[in-house]
Amino acid sequence: MKKNSFILSLDQGTTSSRALLFDRELNIVAMAQQEFDQFYPQPGWVEHDPEEIWRSQRKVMANVLKQVPDGPAAVAAIGVTNQRETVVVWNRRTGEPIYPAIVWQCRRTADFCSELKRRDYGPRIRDKTGLVIDAYFSASKLRWILDHVDGAREAAERGELLCGTIDSWLLWKLSNGTAHVTDYTNASRTMLFNIRTLQWDAELLDLFGIPSSMLPTPVPSSGEAARCALPEFEGREVPVLGVSGDQQAALFGQGCFAPGQIKNTYGTGCFLLMHTGGEAVSSANGLVTTLTAQTLAGAPSYALEGSVFVGGAVVQWLRDELRIVTRSSDVGPIAASIPDTGGVFLVPAFAGLGAPHWDMYARGTLVGMTRGTGRAQIIRAAVESTAYQCWDVVDAMRADSGQPIASLRADGGASADDFLMQFQADLLECRVERPTCIETTALGAASLAALALGWQTSETLAGRPAASVFTPNMPKTQRNALLAGWRKAVSRAAHWETEN
Repeated sequence: MKKNSFILSLDQGTTSSRALLFDRELNIVAMAQQEFDQFYPQPGWVEHDPEEIWRSQRKVMANVLKQVPDGPAAVAAIGVTNQRETVVVWNRRTGEPIYPAIVWQCRRTADFCSELKRRDYGPRIRDKTGLVIDAYFSASKLRWILDHVDGAREAAERGELLCGTIDSWLLWKLSNGTAHVTDYTNASRTMLFNIRTLQWDAELLDLFGIPSSMLPTPVPSSGEAARCALPEFEGREVPVLGVSGDQQAALFGQGCFAPGQIKNTYGTGCFLLMHTGGEAVSSANGLVTTLTAQTLAGAPSYALEGSVFVGGAVVQWLRDELRIVTRSSDVGPIAASIPDTGGVFLVPAFAGLGAPHWDMYARGTLVGMTRGTGRAQIIRAAVESTAYQCWDVVDAMRADSGQPIASLRADGGASADDFLMQFQADLLECRVERPTCIETTALGAASLAALALGWQTSETLAGRPAASVFTPNMPKTQRNALLAGWRKAVSRAAHWETEN
């Protein structure tokens, strides 16, 4: 085997760490995955162990390198992609986290965010960051750690602490503590980064009480971000040439480079991005504006984004909490085994509702049940809930962009479910296109590295064809009735928790 034959893509998600090897044509040649623990110390709180994230990511990396001859020697570059808004704070000298990672799903700072809204900071923050004020984003999470860990704020002000989203944590570990960086896409999800100047914003740092010395250096998504010097590579230093938040990586991996192109990643949550080119479109319909993966310094491009907090996670809930399925793969066939839910709707607002509702106080709701409601109806309602939530986001994108949506490019684990994809096409009244490689988050990180290596061009990356296409065939009257039922169910879930 030739040396420098592969790109190693590290895909650090919300529930698992994965490593994939891609060849020069960006075909997957090896893959490894490991789940890690989720912690829920209080209702609405979600945490991870940063060291467990690193151990699991390192383990799958070692595993995947063993699957090919001369694995360590054959890696030309590394790409990194990650869950985005989740934050870690660690000691600059020891490298030890001072608190668990606060996950993007965590709602502990909802009341603080509500106070910022009442003080009318929303327009200013949106103008600078493209984001709405919500506990979803990183800034309030960082502030919480500094305010609630003994001595943390004082240590931060002395320059003893570092922070970052998960990409920064992984790059720090990969480089043995020599690289404290983040890419522009991850920075754009913190609510501390000006998406027009591509710099940390002093006014926002002051508002949230975050010392600038804690923050990583922002860099483009394609190009050298760090050098990996771990023993696994037998004395070689392997460049990290691609870094991107998972959803921007998926947009890039889907070849959505032109304005109007849209993708949806069906993962733990669902994340829809519509490319808007060089214009930072401000949404009037509950979406946020974000940066796309930047391949060149100083040339930003933007996207409209809508985030669904609970997508595939609802299947985990069926499996792990309700225990009405034993395998996640069972839900699609069970959902398809009955003609409908019998009027049952599940709103999985376990951590509030994201775009376009932005209701931090919504809670999960199961409505429309009768004595005849059984296991299959609840399972189908859970699967359908993902498509309904995505319809809400696409409807907002249609309104903001002023143009119809011809197709939706789908990826992520749940996109393998033909039932879900067909139901999505029926609701949206447009084609849903699924690529040959549904691991487009990892593919995007690898593609950014391949671009930096000169293995691929933007033209070759944009030309990858769809493997499956789902076309709508639901009668309009049926579709309208289902959407009316969904909207009614959402109204029941809204503002369930009383705002303090």
